[in-house]
Amino acid sequence: MLIAEPGSFRTSFAGGDALRQTAQMPEYAEAVGAVRKGLPESDGKQSGDRAKAAAAILKALDSEYTPLRPALGNDAFDAITQHADLSLEQALAWEPVSRGTDFDDRDGLGD
Repeated sequence: MLIAEPGSFRTSFAGGDALRQTAQMPEYAEAVGAVRKGLPESDGKQSGDRAKAAAAILKALDSEYTPLRPALGNDAFDAITQHADLSLEQALAWEPVSRGTDFDDRDGLGD
């Protein structure tokens, strides 16, 4: 199994009639305003090469070890590793709490 994690690629996703927008809602402006404005402006300027992405997917599928979620593009790699770093940092910060939720042996429920 492979789940590609693509960054921005020059496809028809962001341009022309492919991107249909609903009326703007002020209550969502902070959350999606930048995407709403930036996505159409990015059309044709994305850094990803579709042919290279397809080749990378085929290479991953043909490899002895197929990665579950290969990042495609510098932007995708940066976002995924940044998220992984944050997740590890949070997991380690909460490790004592996480590890402290098992039954204690003195409860008579251990080995």
